[in-house]
Amino acid sequence: MAEALASGAVHLAVPGAKAGARAVCVLVHGRGQSPEEMQSHVLARLAAPDVAFILPRAPGSRALGGAWYAARAVDPLTGETNAALAVARDHLAADIAAARALYPGLPLVLAGFSQGACLSLEYAFAGLPAADALVALTGCRVGALQDCRPRALAPELPVWLTGSDDDPWIPVTAFAEAALELGRGRARLQAALYPGRAHEVSDPEIALLQGVLAAPRR
Repeated sequence: MAEALASGAVHLAVPGAKAGARAVCVLVHGRGQSPEEMQSHVLARLAAPDVAFILPRAPGSRALGGAWYAARAVDPLTGETNAALAVARDHLAADIAAARALYPGLPLVLAGFSQGACLSLEYAFAGLPAADALVALTGCRVGALQDCRPRALAPELPVWLTGSDDDPWIPVTAFAEAALELGRGRARLQAALYPGRAHEVSDPEIALLQGVLAAPRR
């Protein structure tokens, strides 16, 4: 059953009762997307009947065309991008807090695709209340190497990072730099690169996410 939260996020409860949920996943859409597209492009391909989902919606998404911030992830940070990131992180933090309140005591997986994956990484590196696991499907850090970026990652956070050598939005160099920063932050990192994969959530990545949701770590 789907219901809307005050933030605009979509809440998909486990059929039956909340007591039947074994885990909760906050799944963040990419640039130009929506929670509804996450339902059709990702959730419809998952077999996770005992997982509840919270699907955040980018604030002011109409003005930004469904984006969390206007810049490309690999553009050097500007004051405008930093301000938009702060708003997006706070928005995501509120949805994560709502998920924790709806499902107290359950493991929480934070996942995202593309810009949603980048935002999820920035959320984690900002030291905000940590998820129990992070799945960044086609993600990287926002900004350039020379930028001053937060590095307050929770030690030993389980992280799955994916990318492609042929992605027009997240170059393989940005994927590699993110993996390096996650390693330096002492994440329990598993990284996978899919040669030739287009800008999409591929079947192997759906299987990866399903595996994480089947056994989320706490």
